[in-house]
Amino acid sequence: MAPQAAQLDHLAADRERMVERQIAARGVDDQRVLDAMRQVPREAFVAPGFEEFAYEDSPLPIAEGQTISQPYIVALMIEAAEVRPGDRVLEIGAGSGYAAAVLGRIAAQVYTIERHGGLARSAQDRLARLGYRNIDVRCGDGTLGWPQVAPFDAIIVTAGGPEIPESLRNQLTTGGRLVIPIGSLSDEQRLVKVVRDGEHAFHEEDLGAVRFVPLIGEHGWSEELPEESGAPIEAELRPPARSRPPTGLLRQTAERLPDLDDPAFGRLFDRFADARVVLLGEATHGTSEFYRARAAITRALIERHGFNIVAVEADWPDAAAIDRYVRHKSRPPEATPAFRRFPTWMWRNLEVHEFVDWLRAHNEGQEPAGRAGFFGLDIYNMSASIRAVIDYLDKVDPEAARVARERYGCLTPWQHDPATYGRAVLSAGYAKCEAAVVAMLRELLEQRLLYEAGDSEDFFDAAQNARLVASAERYYRVMYYGAAESWNLRDRHMFETLEQLLAWRGDGSKAVVWAHNSHIGDAAATEMGEMRDEINVGRLCRERFAETAVLIGFGTDRGTVAAASDWDGPMEIKQVRPAHRDSYERLCRDSGVSRFLVDLRQGRSAELRSSLLYPRLERAIGVIYRPETELASHYFEASLPRQFDAYLWFEQTRAVTPLPTTPRPGMPETYPFGL
Repeated sequence: MAPQAAQLDHLAADRERMVERQIAARGVDDQRVLDAMRQVPREAFVAPGFEEFAYEDSPLPIAEGQTISQPYIVALMIEAAEVRPGDRVLEIGAGSGYAAAVLGRIAAQVYTIERHGGLARSAQDRLARLGYRNIDVRCGDGTLGWPQVAPFDAIIVTAGGPEIPESLRNQLTTGGRLVIPIGSLSDEQRLVKVVRDGEHAFHEEDLGAVRFVPLIGEHGWSEELPEESGAPIEAELRPPARSRPPTGLLRQTAERLPDLDDPAFGRLFDRFADARVVLLGEATHGTSEFYRARAAITRALIERHGFNIVAVEADWPDAAAIDRYVRHKSRPPEATPAFRRFPTWMWRNLEVHEFVDWLRAHNEGQEPAGRAGFFGLDIYNMSASIRAVIDYLDKVDPEAARVARERYGCLTPWQHDPATYGRAVLSAGYAKCEAAVVAMLRELLEQRLLYEAGDSEDFFDAAQNARLVASAERYYRVMYYGAAESWNLRDRHMFETLEQLLAWRGDGSKAVVWAHNSHIGDAAATEMGEMRDEINVGRLCRERFAETAVLIGFGTDRGTVAAASDWDGPMEIKQVRPAHRDSYERLCRDSGVSRFLVDLRQGRSAELRSSLLYPRLERAIGVIYRPETELASHYFEASLPRQFDAYLWFEQTRAVTPLPTTPRPGMPETYPFGL
């Protein structure tokens, strides 16, 4: 199948999955709406470069600081407006034209107004190009409606106003339906349905809390929005109001945490001593307290309970440099300092440095076979892994090294920017490298007995690097087809690496995993799994190790964090916004306990666990943090007690302390960080 045809098939499958998982599963059951959502290619309406995210459960940015709405909310509003065949429909806020296209698949005629001239023109051109002949687009003030072609059977407004414009009410036919978000800019908005019962009679229905872009116009908000308004640039439906938040139960049940440097902190986790794998999360990749807490817990598990593997969300070649240091292994002549690729601060920070120095000192008093190691699970540093495989084969089998150079050669143009490989294989004229890299891994493993006779550890390292190259080739190839598939490939690779480590270290091996909450919490308890078919390391560990896998999440309300604004951008110290009112983090903050641990396993704190089961928002900040779009880009729904076995809370936190990537002038580089 040609790459373009394969991509189209993949997009059709993603569209079907979006309808079933994100829309129908949430209660939208109007078959006309579901069929229309299946027919409209959302990838044609998103901004260039965002096509791979077209069928994710979130709004996406378009031009003029606007958004294309979350698919679910498009479907919900059309269903709420009861749009039927033969209807004349007015939409306020054309944006990219996506919602109008969906409406055009149901209604007889759609009129849509966009206040931004550039957006209106591009939407009109796009709709015409896609063959929509029953949609009229104009640029103007949507709050005034379109009186020249009124009345309308349905009006849908995709921006939030301070009140319901009378001009829109009056353009409804009798029996007509208006759906519009109403509320303040900085606080809650409500999605309201208005039905015209007669010439002067209307009734209203509240459909729930929402966050939309502001409705600008004569009967909306002023063009000059106050800076402090906090107006969102996303459109997102939030669940309806829930029962009384369980803040009192949290306050009564939570175990207060001692200082991180107090030995009593580590002893709190003796309860997990019998686990085979303890997974320690983080709500951000740049928070000091999360790293220090994981270090304290890991020290206790290593010293007191025989854990001998520390496996982290880092690239294998970089972590291997740390492992050689902490296990007192010789430094290869060609070794370079670790973690010099973006995001350097994630592992190249003072907090990790202090833990690494502790681990080296602890191991000094242990027999070599009993020393705890430091290993990377991740997939990104393909070029370093290729180099490691070839360097190993140069030493043990020069002819195999020659073959490896030839086979890995197809990846050479992309080694330093492997994401471009995935883009290249979508175009005619580029052959895939899959067969070559898989053959290299297979032949390396077939020589296991011969190579292991030399140095089994060196062979294991080379084999793992070869696995990484094979996984990375697939990862960068599929990332242009869909986020779920590439995510699943990456997490499965990390889990399989963990399995390889446990098998290699022997039957008594026990591992501590450091990774983001989104990797170590059970994906099946979040919208990742429920809506997007995503798996993760936590889900796979529960399936493989059952109750001997312990998943521990971390959270915070506010403070500072080390993060970038864009991929490959500079690190910044950013202020973390206080938690959203509908989030688990807000519940924790409102408990009044600044630092605590809650044990969420079955049979413990049953009343609290039950009160927390209903899904709420949860925040996830990675190496990128964009506070201005936080609700859309950093929150997802989850059931905390199903996601984690325990949860650590730090109300106020601070950023990690990054280490420099180059030595100070006049100072020699030291191993492993090169400081």
